[in-house]
Order: sequence, then structure tokens, then C-alpha cells
Amino acid sequence: MTRFKKFGLFAAPALALVALSGCATPFKADVARFQQLPAPAGQSYTIVADNPQLAGGLEFAHYADMVGQRLAQTGYVAASDPARADLIVRVAYDVDNGREKVRSTGFGGPYGAGFGGPWGGGFGGRWGRPWGYGFYDPWLFGGGGYNDVSSYTVYTSDLSMKIDRAADNLRLFEGKASAQSLSNKLTYLVPNLIDAMFTNFPGQNGEDVKITLPPEKKG
Repeated sequence: MTRFKKFGLFAAPALALVALSGCATPFKADVARFQQLPAPAGQSYTIVADNPQLAGGLEFAHYADMVGQRLAQTGYVAASDPARADLIVRVAYDVDNGREKVRSTGFGGPYGAGFGGPWGGGFGGRWGRPWGYGFYDPWLFGGGGYNDVSSYTVYTSDLSMKIDRAADNLRLFEGKASAQSLSNKLTYLVPNLIDAMFTNFPGQNGEDVKITLPPEKKG
């Protein structure tokens, strides 16, 4: 029983951090764009994987369809014959293996802090229930409070998009969207990175902007 409570005190901040990875918080991305795209006037496009490992998969086809929808909203048209497209759109995405970070919060002190100081009652003060403890107990925490330490993993994801003119392979657009989060699920990350990439698309040449997307609405 005692060990379970003690674990709960240490684990609480970590659980709070994990909650940040859900859809209840905004998605923040850094977006860099370089472009000399002509105004959209019905030019046709085809989308290909810029990473050979992504080519031919259902996963890539799913995200390519999302990119295509955003291009269509901008004024471009999907080519009926990819070999005759005006524009070649090259897309790649990835998420790294993450980096572990440690979070430390100091609590307690020689007189405790509300719950179980040596002169307090609460859940185990020295004049309260014998042998009980709260946030402070010299038998458990060394007599001088303790540091609540928890670790968590931060993942970096990115999406790159390049647009070339098919006639002469002239590069018309280069963009990259990157984000850090507690999630490594591509099904969550890639759609948000696509939305960030197409926010105020195509943007100003040479711009580097921070995009904040609102959380998804439940229901």
C-alpha cells in the first residue's frame, strides 16, 4: 500500500505530460518555404514519394491524397495522366526515435508542505496519525523533502514538399514543416504537418514561420 502511494506521487507529472500528446492541445509546427510558383490557373499535378521507401504503399497514398485535396483547394488539378502533368509534387515525411528528457520538481522541506509536515496533521504529521506520511516523511524521503523526477520522450517529425515544373524540372517550391511532440504516431502527425504546410500556402519566398493549429473538436 505504501509503495503504491509513493509511486503515484512520482508518476503523476509524467502522466500529465503524456496527456499533452493528445488532441486536446494545439499542434505547433515550424514551417520554412521557398517558392516562385506562378499563380494557380488549373495546372495539373501528380504526387510522387520523395523517399523511395515510401513509394507504392497504401500509407503514402493516403497522405498523398490529403496533399492533393489541399492543392485542389488552392486551384491546381490532379492530372488524369501522371506522365502529362504540368507539375511534379514530391512528398516525404518521417518521425525520429525520440530524445529522452527529465523533469524535476522539488517539494517538501524540513517542515513539510501542507500534507504531513512534522508539526502538521493532514495525512501523517508528527502529531497526527502515527507512522503515517504525506508529502514529507523523513523515514521515506530522507528528512529534507524530495525531488519528484519523471522522464518522457520528445519526438521530432517533419514533412517536406517540393514542386517541380515537369517540362524542364525547374524547382518552383520547397517547403518543410517540423514539429516536436510526445506522440510518434504518423496518423496524428502527418495530417497536422500537411495542414501547417498549407496554411497561407504558398507563403512568402524565404519565410520561416511558426504555425499553431487548433485542437481537433471532439464529436
